[in-house]
Amino acid sequence: MNKIESFRDLKVWQKAHQLVLDVYQMTKNFPTDERYGLVSQMRRAAVSVPANIAEGFKRKGKGEKVRFYNIGEASLEELKYFFILSKDLEYISDNRQFMEEAEIISKMLYRLIEAVNNSRR
Repeated sequence: MNKIESFRDLKVWQKAHQLVLDVYQMTKNFPTDERYGLVSQMRRAAVSVPANIAEGFKRKGKGEKVRFYNIGEASLEELKYFFILSKDLEYISDNRQFMEEAEIISKMLYRLIEAVNNSRR
């Protein structure tokens, strides 16, 4: 097993980063009148997930780490809603892949939080 030296080494961060790239690609085709509405909100929520993982990774105390990872979890839940809304508004035809990826990341984040909470430091 490789030593984790950077947030970039975390699989959960890698998957969350890929989801950001996917959200940017997906929202390119949204109506232009959504540029400052749904597109902006989706992108901000998506970016918040790996950004908070990165910030939490560098925090020293357990409580601080978990706090940032929890913020990432909350942003991920917000993003799941935006996937539902995007489908209901017919901006995308199918949201299953996005929802599945978000759920995988959610479970990974949960395990990361559990690992931090159960660690000695």
